[in-house]
Amino acid sequence: MELRNINENINIIENIKAHSIGEEMDVEVGDILISINDNIIKDIIDYKFHISDEYVIVKIKKANGEIWDLEIEKEYDEDLGIEFSNSLIDKAKSCRNNCMFCFIDQLPENMRETLYFKDDDSRLSFLQGNFITLTNMSDEDINRIIKYRISPINISVHTTNKDLREEMLNNKNAGKLYDILKRFNEANIEMNAQIVLIPGVNDGIELKNTLNDLSKLYPNIESVAVVPVGLTKYREGLKKVEAYNKEKSTKLLDEIKEYQNKYLKEFGSSFIFASDEFYVLANRELPTYEDYEGFPQIENGVGLLRDFKASIEEELSKIKDVKVNKKVLIATGTLAYDFMCHISKMISDKIPGLNIEVIEVKNDFFGHTITVSGLITGKDLIKNVEKKDFNQLIIPESMLRNGEEVFLDDISLEDVRNKIKKDVFISKVNGFDFINTLIN
Repeated sequence: MELRNINENINIIENIKAHSIGEEMDVEVGDILISINDNIIKDIIDYKFHISDEYVIVKIKKANGEIWDLEIEKEYDEDLGIEFSNSLIDKAKSCRNNCMFCFIDQLPENMRETLYFKDDDSRLSFLQGNFITLTNMSDEDINRIIKYRISPINISVHTTNKDLREEMLNNKNAGKLYDILKRFNEANIEMNAQIVLIPGVNDGIELKNTLNDLSKLYPNIESVAVVPVGLTKYREGLKKVEAYNKEKSTKLLDEIKEYQNKYLKEFGSSFIFASDEFYVLANRELPTYEDYEGFPQIENGVGLLRDFKASIEEELSKIKDVKVNKKVLIATGTLAYDFMCHISKMISDKIPGLNIEVIEVKNDFFGHTITVSGLITGKDLIKNVEKKDFNQLIIPESMLRNGEEVFLDDISLEDVRNKIKKDVFISKVNGFDFINTLIN
């Protein structure tokens, strides 16, 4: 077997979980994983695939230079409990597109460098649910997905019109999408599709044709999410595109309802789902909990509000004789403001003494066309709450960067606390965590 130069090896072990196989085998932080069953481990997908056997030989390089061959018998799919300094065990693949709607291209200058990185990596789709365009995939990459049964994959489709997709993504490889989707379908790879809709570009007849193409690959394409294009105030030099308003959103939801009725008859599934933002823009009632069919694309903002309300109702049904005496301020974006006012009334009616005020934080940083809570900055939050009278402030965890207590403008949660001189608590977007944060 031909090994890479050890000095170039990137499979550095950063953590070993307690009571794991790795701990039992005396694997240590700083050890380097070389191979599993004589297979070079190029990335986390290789690792996940080759570690799944019941008997494996793991080759490790210790800090003193010794090479250990660890013979391990375990349950099928049982992990070793080791974590790497790089979760991918490889460099993430960057996006090669220049999409007319790319949000990163609409960021202001002088933000943290990592915010400008555009990932388009199939491994992140598998591991973290990221959506990918499939434009930078070689035949080897496609074959590896099929061989390793990497599933589900979340795919940014936007359109199946070859010429239009090349134009929207500004990439000559973008038109190959449907051929790749058909290969995945033949291999029974599970997929979810996303369509970022731009008025007058990929809606109307283009949307109809795209859905017709994607529906031919059902049920391996389980669902299609339709989300509106997001536009910041930093679009100078970029292609002019329109945003969705109440009239356009209303028309779209009527069309989607027709598609859903059609697919319900054909598949027993609605197949296509609109993001919550369309319902808010159109001032329409959200679909029922059952209409979301298990919420296959909740991370894409499809059904998040309905699921949150259902979990609030469930938690409130369990509450008996709870009394508090405090005033709580809840910060949210423009999109969810009316919804959160309704939720807050439900809660305060059930819990005497709990005075809740919801504050709508307008996004001055990115522009008022950006309405989601997840893009509110620390500066805008402080400006909107520092003169308010309250005991504690609650913000959704989506306002902070993943895994950090830092807002997108690099203001930390501690900075906010020090500035407003009040307690600030983070809540997950579920009823149990939200209500317990309010009460406790």
